Amino acid sequence: MADTRHHVEVPDGERSGRVRHAATTLLRPFVDYRRLAWLWVRAFAQYRLSLILMSLAVMVSVLIQVGAVVILFGHAGTLAGFTVMEGLLVFGLAASAFGTADMFAGSVERLGNHIRSGTLDIMLIRPVSPLVQVAADEFSPRRLGKVVPALAVLGVALAGVDVEWSAAEVALLALMMLSGTLICAAIWVITGCLQFFIAGAREAANSLTYGGQALTEYPIAIYGQEIVRAVTYVVPLAFISWQPALLVLDRTDPLGMPEQLRYMGPAIAVLLCACAALTWRFGLRHYRSTGS
Repeated sequence: MADTRHHVEVPDGERSGRVRHAATTLLRPFVDYRRLAWLWVRAFAQYRLSLILMSLAVMVSVLIQVGAVVILFGHAGTLAGFTVMEGLLVFGLAASAFGTADMFAGSVERLGNHIRSGTLDIMLIRPVSPLVQVAADEFSPRRLGKVVPALAVLGVALAGVDVEWSAAEVALLALMMLSGTLICAAIWVITGCLQFFIAGAREAANSLTYGGQALTEYPIAIYGQEIVRAVTYVVPLAFISWQPALLVLDRTDPLGMPEQLRYMGPAIAVLLCACAALTWRFGLRHYRSTGS
């Protein structure tokens, strides 16, 4: 029996148009974020002296934390088998990931303010994703005061540790750093969404975000196996600095955790970002305006 099915050829112009439309749709949130962030940068740039002083203050606070790490390792010698340079590697990974996530998504922690003031209602009627608007709100270059010294410390630590670098290892480290940043940003969004349901949840959320940063800035093996399991299997903070550090240093986990975990950062980041997106959509679906 003859095959009577017909194959419809899509013209090249139409196919390329579809590809451009898909790419535009995919990139639109990033373009919108860049535009909103630039508006805030221009606004803050009107007060340059204030911006510079605040950036320096943030930078000094990071350097004080670095000093605390150096002093602690100076007294202890090693922590969980880590030397001072290896400890600075852990610190640099954690501080750079949290600092970058704070710069691009930290404003989500102020979601409760938008709910109480009614500005979230205004965001909902604009032709821009509400999450993009909340995340870009009050974007300030002063947050670079966290990221720049953290990256500088990370660079010093990477130069000081005994590692034979190759192009593949550099690419793997970059992937793990990106994964750690995405994990931090996802945690910020998920914890920020608590404010859809619980008034005053910001403090509880901060205990997980900023508290998580303080915890991951040191080799987490010093906290004991129960804590390490919790920040590996419950709240995956271990994939921000601890597991990447073990991977870079080719070090056996002192608590005997599976070696395969050090490669799981990208998968955890994708999974957590998906959870953050679903949590945000769930929160918006159950959001009730202050005027309701």
